[in-house]
Amino acid sequence: MKDMTVSEVSRALGISTRMLRYYEKEGLISTKRREDYAYRMYDELAVRRLRQIVILRKLRIPLKDIGIILNASEISEAVRVLLDKIEEIDEEISSLKVIRNILTETAELSKGGSLPLLENKLLSVSESLPPLKNMLKENSSMSELSTQKENKEELLDKANEKMNKVDDNVRIILLPPFTVASNHVIGIEPEETVDKPVEKFIRESRLYEIKPDARYFGFNHPNPGILENGQHGYEVWVTIPDDMEVPAPLVKKKFEGGLYAALTIRFPEFHRWGDLTRWAHVDNELYEPDYSSLGEEIMGGCLEEHLNWVYSAHMGWPENGIEGQLDLLLPIKKKEK
Repeated sequence: MKDMTVSEVSRALGISTRMLRYYEKEGLISTKRREDYAYRMYDELAVRRLRQIVILRKLRIPLKDIGIILNASEISEAVRVLLDKIEEIDEEISSLKVIRNILTETAELSKGGSLPLLENKLLSVSESLPPLKNMLKENSSMSELSTQKENKEELLDKANEKMNKVDDNVRIILLPPFTVASNHVIGIEPEETVDKPVEKFIRESRLYEIKPDARYFGFNHPNPGILENGQHGYEVWVTIPDDMEVPAPLVKKKFEGGLYAALTIRFPEFHRWGDLTRWAHVDNELYEPDYSSLGEEIMGGCLEEHLNWVYSAHMGWPENGIEGQLDLLLPIKKKEK
């Protein structure tokens, strides 16, 4: 099999280029560069490992455990990880059976009237109900459940807690106007290079010492799928003092600020954009999206704030640095009454 580029592997396996870079950073795969080619390449072994990663992820194996499986020197290490996962799934099955019993009882009690507890929001979490760790036995009968009111209420509270998890974690924040140094790259893998000039600027200007509250944002500009030949853009901002000058290729810009719904994630949990979008469109009563009129040209005005990025760049990305976290920021406005 011929070597494949990052974009070719991304399309073939349905993995984002950002996730591929994360896999490489975590040591799960490696790439190489050909002398006659500018982009990184994946050889047959790397692609085979990526296919294994995709399968294991679909089996709900965490990345840290996938690393153990793929890099195990003894097969017993991989077997141990799989057995642990089987035990976890067994516990989840038991918990779901208990929840099913409770829902059945609730449905019976609610015939002829309205449901006392469950709403349409259950649909959005039906694929990821909480593992309740066998708080009640699998074979609990309806009569046993009715005599264990305290345990049942605790289970229902936990189910509700799961349904409201996104609600609880979404913060409403007002970003003030600020001045930024911006860099914008369009290409096959713009995220690979867009931050390099900004990082160089942060170190050479000693920005963190001048402005320790400096913040770092990024967004697609434009989104994948708009440009031809598989290209898209990514733009990053670092906040700077209003009177600071910036060197090329950076460009000085003004941000007008605005109201945003914020959801904190760990890198690379970008699938959580779906949770935040659903919250903004469906799962709250006070706010609605306030997307930019430029739409997909600038990701609808959404932002990704890379937390502690400026500090980490200033310190030279120490090995014992702060864990990568981001705030997903979606522009919102109050609903009209």
